[in-house]
Amino acid sequence: MPRFFYSLLFYLVQPLVWLRLLWRSRQQPEYLRHIGERYGFHSRAAPGQLLWLHAVSVGETRAAEPLIKALLDEYADHSLLLTHMTPTGRATGGELIAKYGPRLIQAYLPYDLPDACGRFLDHYKPRLGLLMETELWPNLIAAARQRSLPLSLINARLSARSQRGYRRLSPLMRPALDALRAVAAQTPADADRLLAIGARRVSVCGNIKFDVTPAAEKLQLGADWRQALGSRPIWLAASTREGEEVLILDAFARINRPDLLLLLVPRHPQRFSEVLALVQERKFKLCRRSEGSLPTCNTRVWIGDSMGEMPAYFALADVALIGGTLLPHGGQNLIEAAACGCPVLVGPHTFNFAQATEDAIACGAALRIADADAAAAEVGKLLDNREALYSMRTAAASFSQAHRGATARTLALIREIMAPRTAD
Repeated sequence: MPRFFYSLLFYLVQPLVWLRLLWRSRQQPEYLRHIGERYGFHSRAAPGQLLWLHAVSVGETRAAEPLIKALLDEYADHSLLLTHMTPTGRATGGELIAKYGPRLIQAYLPYDLPDACGRFLDHYKPRLGLLMETELWPNLIAAARQRSLPLSLINARLSARSQRGYRRLSPLMRPALDALRAVAAQTPADADRLLAIGARRVSVCGNIKFDVTPAAEKLQLGADWRQALGSRPIWLAASTREGEEVLILDAFARINRPDLLLLLVPRHPQRFSEVLALVQERKFKLCRRSEGSLPTCNTRVWIGDSMGEMPAYFALADVALIGGTLLPHGGQNLIEAAACGCPVLVGPHTFNFAQATEDAIACGAALRIADADAAAAEVGKLLDNREALYSMRTAAASFSQAHRGATARTLALIREIMAPRTAD
C-alpha cells in the first residue's frame, strides 16, 4: 500500500518533472534529449547477455570505472549497460565507452514509475543489476524482484542525516531493502546505518573510488600547466557548491599575497556562468579554462569551467579546498585529490564522506578548517612552510594506496551472485 501511494504521487507530479527538465535545459539542452528513455522506451536493440550498472551522475560514473573494467574482463561474453540520471553523467559514461569499446552501452534510468521500470527491464533483460552508492528506488527494485533479477547495492554509503530520512519512510523502504540480493557497504558505519533501516545481507567491501587511477594524460596536463606557470602558488577550490564561491572569493580578497592564483572549479557546469559573474563583480582579473589560454602573471582567478579535468587541477595545485564542505552540502569526495598527491583542506560539513575524511585527517593528508577565512589563513601558512606541504603530499599518496582493494572484494561478491546464473 505505501508503494501504491508513492507511485500515485509520482504520476501526479509528472507535470512538475517536465517543468524541471525544461528549466534545466535552459543551460543544458541535453536535458531534453533521450526523453523516451526516462519512461522506459528504447529504440536500440538490446544485446544478448547483459549486466547492468547504475551510476547516477559524474562522480559515481568515474568511481565505477575500476569495477566496469573488472566486469568486462570477468564476463567477456556479456555486454555492460551503464545507466545515469543526468546529462553530465551520460557524457562521462560516453568517455568510458570510447575507452572500453562497444561492449559498454548506456541509457538513462527511467523514472521510478511501475510501467517505466517494467519496460526498461523487459527491454534489456539484464542478468544482474548493480546500483551505485545510495540509489534506492522502490518501484525499480520491486520490478526487478518480480522478474527474478538479482539486484545489489554496491559501494553503498548512508550518512546519519540520510538514515533519519529513510527511517521516516520505513514502510516504503524496508520492502525495497529486503529485496536486495546483497549490499556492499563502504565502511562499517555505513553498514550499521543500512542495517538499522532494514537492509539485509550487508558486507563491508570498502570504497571503490580508492581504486580509481588518475589518467596519466590528465596528470601530465597538470604537470605541463605547472611548468608553464612556474613557481607561482596555486590554491584550488575544487567542486564548489552554491553559496561557497562568494565566501571563498571574499576570503581570497583579504589575503595579502598578490602572487597567489585562485583556481575555482564549480561542481556543476550549469553554474559556470553564475560563478563567472561573481568573479567579475569583484573586479578580479580572470581567465577561463574553456578559452584555452593559461593565466598570465596578472591573473588572480582562473575558472576551471571544463569537464573531466579534475586530476589535472589537483596535479597543478599546491593545496585544495574540497567543495561542499563550507556549507551544509555534505562535502565532495577527497579521494581523487589524495590519489593525485594533493594536500587537502575540508570545512566542517563532510557527512557524505565522513569516514574517508576522518581517515585522511588522521594520517595527515587533510586538515579541517572552520570557514573560508580559516581556509585562506591555512593556505598562507602552508605556502610558507614547504616542508609541511611536502609531508601532506606524501601522506595523501600513502592514504590513497592504503585503502585500495574494494573492487576486488566487490567482484568476489558479484561472482557469488552470478555463479548459479552463469552455470545456467
